[in-house]
Amino acid sequence: MTILLVQVTLWIWFLGCTTTYRIGKHLLVEGMGVKSAEFVMLCLYSIGLVSFYFIQPVGQWILLAILMLWFIVQFFCHWYFTLFGASEKKIKGYNECFRDSVRIFPMSEKRLIPDLYHIVLHILILANIALCFL
Repeated sequence: MTILLVQVTLWIWFLGCTTTYRIGKHLLVEGMGVKSAEFVMLCLYSIGLVSFYFIQPVGQWILLAILMLWFIVQFFCHWYFTLFGASEKKIKGYNECFRDSVRIFPMSEKRLIPDLYHIVLHILILANIALCFL
């Protein structure tokens, strides 16, 4: 039951990259629509979930491969630059793109700092990866 709850939570949370989520008047994430890479990733994750539940034991590995791909992409879009630094241009562009989103850590002009939405997204992806091994 825990696995299903975490999987559904990730699916609903990531749906925000396709549709826009707000908390009151605060932007959590701006959706990019169905003609976006985010929507493709949501479809891949959905295929992984269907595989997980209907094509066992192979489905578990399909879902794990999709989650690992997703995490690697997210790492190199966000955390790589947080941990190892980024150019001034990259930081400025990132801060501009996510300027209105909810944050738990303030933006920095010296380091790329993910917003709340992406921090939670990455935790949910990692939780799903860990649960694939159970």
